[in-house]
Amino acid sequence: MDKLERSFEAGLWGSRFIVLTAVIFGLIGAVALFVVASFDIFHVAGVVIDTYLNHHHPEKFHELVVGEVIGAVDLYLIGVVMLLFSFGLYELFISEIDPAREDGEADKILSIHSLDQLKDKISKVIVMVLVVGFFKKVGLAEYKEPLELLYLALSITAVSVGLYFLSKVGKHH
Repeated sequence: MDKLERSFEAGLWGSRFIVLTAVIFGLIGAVALFVVASFDIFHVAGVVIDTYLNHHHPEKFHELVVGEVIGAVDLYLIGVVMLLFSFGLYELFISEIDPAREDGEADKILSIHSLDQLKDKISKVIVMVLVVGFFKKVGLAEYKEPLELLYLALSITAVSVGLYFLSKVGKHH
């Protein structure tokens, strides 16, 4: 029975490597988001240069430019979430990332020792994505129905406050 138990436990422990699929595809998602955001910024820069070189200034030009740039920042932040997700899963289930530890950079980014810590890090970045999304909507919004913006602001505030209190649960000072 002891041999059977050891074999089963070895197989069970080895099954943690299935997490590598989430790590790899999380990294692919992060790279894709960074590429798309960078192309968006490049496109906006081209539009700005063209607008000023040709001396035509469309209506709400500044709001459109700011909205596009904020949209790109949003994509970068979501890419960061994907990186944190990939790094965290790898460190929790597979192994510490040795090059990060050797450079002394691990404590800044990779101080993830539990799923709760990973969730907290990702939650904070998600709140930032919501805030950035709010500012994008504010910049492009028509103020015919300001109540909709108020609802959006209240929902972001509610999520932020909820995450703040969730991060305090179980911590003793």
